[in-house]
Amino acid sequence: QVRLVESGGGSVQAGGSLRLSCAASGTIRSDYCMGWFRQVDGKGREAVAHIANDGSAIYADSVKGRFTVSQDNVKMILYLQMDRLEPEDTALYRCVAVYCDMMADDYDLDVFGIWGRGTQVNVSS
Repeated sequence: QVRLVESGGGSVQAGGSLRLSCAASGTIRSDYCMGWFRQVDGKGREAVAHIANDGSAIYADSVKGRFTVSQDNVKMILYLQMDRLEPEDTALYRCVAVYCDMMADDYDLDVFGIWGRGTQVNVSS
């Protein structure tokens, strides 16, 4: 059974950087993609970035140019380099593994996604 564990969160000032990691134990199916989402209490889940099945990186408009997603397929780790952080980036960041064509569907993510428990990022102004 695959298990995802996030790390790297913390508290930084606006303009700072953090690097999140999501380590997978077990074997991720070859037709799965991995990505990052974030949640704020009282608000819905927001897609941040993911690696598509062609290897390209897809970003939310709010993080383009500031965040970089990458994946080490040997170590089975997904990374999220976050630069020029803003207070609006404060959230619980969670990684997910799911069939690639389900990455954009909330219902499929809930039913079929393998989720980590998340790592908290706090950005102060």
